Amino acid sequence: MQIILLEKVGKLGSLGDVVKVKDGYARNYLIPHGFAKRATAANKAEFETRRAELERTQAEKLVAAQALGERLEGLMIQISRKASMDGRLFGSVSNVDVADALAAQGFEIERSAIRMPDGHLKLVGDAKIDVALHADVVVPITVSVLGEQ
Repeated sequence: MQIILLEKVGKLGSLGDVVKVKDGYARNYLIPHGFAKRATAANKAEFETRRAELERTQAEKLVAAQALGERLEGLMIQISRKASMDGRLFGSVSNVDVADALAAQGFEIERSAIRMPDGHLKLVGDAKIDVALHADVVVPITVSVLGEQ
């Protein structure tokens, strides 16, 4: 399916690009979330009339993400979990736990924006994870998992 991107989507394209994607990806994700529209003649004409507005909105989102990224950069959050004597957690620390810890410190971050490259944290110690605030703004933070007996 041919679509017009209404904002930058990682590994797919940027604002205004006409790309071909699988039908299910377009119908179930891109179009319902407002990232794209079908590439019909009417939608192309509508996009060209709204292009300046969309570019301005995209620039505002980028500036807001960069400002939040500067506040988040170098942040260390601590999460306590029950652990065994050898440092293995009884369970794990997931992106939901990290989002809750960030919310407790005043940062409202969606859990889908938290990227854990090695999966859920299952050991006591420090781990680096990424917070993707925008397609162009990815900020590393440190999560310190503390063990409880």
